[in-house]
Amino acid sequence: MWDVYMKFAQNRMYIESYNKCPNCGILLYDKPANVDTGTVVEAGKIYCSPWCVAWEKDREERRQAQPAP
Repeated sequence: MWDVYMKFAQNRMYIESYNKCPNCGILLYDKPANVDTGTVVEAGKIYCSPWCVAWEKDREERRQAQPAP
């Protein structure tokens, strides 16, 4: 399942592509240290944890609640 997130070359000498959490920017490796927290797919984006999904939603709500300058 993790090969979807970070694609290593067949010889594993380099990374062909990688993904980051759109909220915090953590790299999503094929065997991450945070594997126990679990990643979350929300609105077509891959997040490192449910906390990042909630934080991004809260941030959008805060921005919408602010009066326009």
